[in-house]
This record gives sequence, structure tokens and C-alpha cells, in this order.
Amino acid sequence: MIQNKQHGERRRRILVTHNKIAEKAIRLLNEHDVDVFFSPPYDPSDVVAKRAAELMIDGLMVRQGRITQEVIAASPNLKVIAKHGVGVDNVDIAAAAKRGIPVLRAMGSNSRAVAEHTIALALALVKEILPLDRAVKNGGWPKPTFVGKDILGATIGLIGYGGIGRETARMAEALGMEVVVHDPFAPGAAEADGFASADDIDAMLPALDILSIHCPLTAVSRDLIDARRLALMKPSAVIVNTARGGIINEQALAEALSAGTIAGAALDSFSIEPPPADSPLWALNTLIATPHIGGVTHGSADSMAEIAARHIISVLDGNAPDERSLARPIELSA
Repeated sequence: MIQNKQHGERRRRILVTHNKIAEKAIRLLNEHDVDVFFSPPYDPSDVVAKRAAELMIDGLMVRQGRITQEVIAASPNLKVIAKHGVGVDNVDIAAAAKRGIPVLRAMGSNSRAVAEHTIALALALVKEILPLDRAVKNGGWPKPTFVGKDILGATIGLIGYGGIGRETARMAEALGMEVVVHDPFAPGAAEADGFASADDIDAMLPALDILSIHCPLTAVSRDLIDARRLALMKPSAVIVNTARGGIINEQALAEALSAGTIAGAALDSFSIEPPPADSPLWALNTLIATPHIGGVTHGSADSMAEIAARHIISVLDGNAPDERSLARPIELSA
């Protein structure tokens, strides 16, 4: 381990696409002869590329913003890209693969946090918390006419059964929900945990009270939930998406909410981030929006940064990238 070097004196350099990461991750990197530099969140790709070129970075830790071919090619020293989290749809994985640069995810680092946020959003929708809040604050008192929905016995359908899906399933079961899972890439996994599974999304949707998205954004899953599939759901059903925005067609969702095709939706991610100020979604009282922070808690932020740092250190030290954490173009390119 390297001690007592000043910033800028260490042998290796990484760029973080944000203005901070957990202090313990910075210390860990410094102890392994790695200096940490920052680029503000959501900086344009050309600005990030210029910064990477000037610093001649050896590694890139990705938090926010798009990592394009231009960014990846900016430094000839770049050997590894690590995601501060698990979603890599903002990274051009194919461009990285062409240059032999592994893209590694912090697997399991925020599963609990995202699952908690998922359940919180689902409860807020089903219990109509926001409409009731607005009514009371506007001088109303809907107690004489309001009848709420039950969580006990409600059916939640999960698309995707990785770490976050599993945590969500356990929490939903603990609340008395019936859980059904669709994940063609994890055959038998749901049944092994005691949950029902569905081979066909279309057949699953009409029975659901809650649909929750937990799959990665890929070429196959883009617009997976479109107008046709929204029309298959019950008018009383709600959708929660704490995965990636492009999985739900936002125009179709806005139209479905406006028409009462479904009762509500909660989104923690959007096809464009930050989303446009004139999105048709903002006019809808049946939508809850949060700014892609489901996985960001004190505990998960520490875990994501530390796992990403260890990935970077390992590759820069000459080790093969962790196979389980490796993002592959065939599987994940959207």
C-alpha cells in the first residue's frame, strides 16, 4: 500500500463522473497508488472526454452522464470502467469491448435500497397517499367517501429476478402480497424461493394489482411495456419502475394514465435523465416521480463506491476482471 503521497503524485489516475464518492473508497484507491479526480454529474460527453484526455486516466468510475465512444477513446491509458451501481445503459459497452476495456458493475451493492424504494412507491400508489395529501392540504376532507385498497392479498408481478427483484419479492411477501415473477434468464429461481413464475408477460399482466420492473435495459427490453401491454392491465392496477426508463414507453404510459387505463405509476428512472420539463407525465396527478435515487442511501453509496474501487484496483494491478460483474455487449447493449 502507498502512504503519504500528495494528490497528483500517485502513479495511477481515475476519473469519477460525479463530484463525490464515499471517502473510504477514495482512501482505498489512494492506498493502492491511485489518485481520484472528479467531473461534475451530467457533464456533456465531450467535456468528460477532454478531462479524461488531459488527466490521461487509467480508470473511470461512472456515476452519472453518458460514457460514449469519445470518452472511452480519450485516454490511451484507460484499462477499466467501473459502474458506481449496477445499471450500465449509460455506457457504450460495445465501444469499450472493442478497445478491450472491461466494464464492471457493483453487483448487489444497492439491492436492498432499491427494493425498499420500490415497496415505498408501491404502497404510496396503492394507498393513494399523494391524492389524499393534496385533498387535505387543499381544504378537502375525503374521509366520508374514501375506501382504500388492501395490500394483504394484492398480487405483485416482478419482471426481472436478480438481486433487486429477490429483495422486492421477500418484502412484498412479508406484507402479505402474492408474488409472481417473469424472468426467462433465471429459470426456476422464483420457484426455488417459493414464488410463482410466469413464462408469458401478456398472460401475467391481467391478474396483477402491481407491476414492478427489475430487468436491465437491453435491445430486447426497450419499450417492453408499451401501449398494447398497458391495455392488458386492470384499470385499478399500478406500475412501479425502479429499473431503467426506456423499459416503459413513456408516451404510452402518459396516455394510459390520462385515459384511466391504469390507476397510477411511480417512476424512479426515465428514458432521458434529467427528463424534459415539458414531459406530458408532469400534468398527471396519478404519477409519482423520483430522481433516480432508489439505490442511493448512505449504506448503498458506501458499498457501491467501495466495490467499484476494488474492481478498478484489481484490474489495474493486472488481474482478470471479475466474470460475475462483467457487463457484456451481447447481453446488455440497448
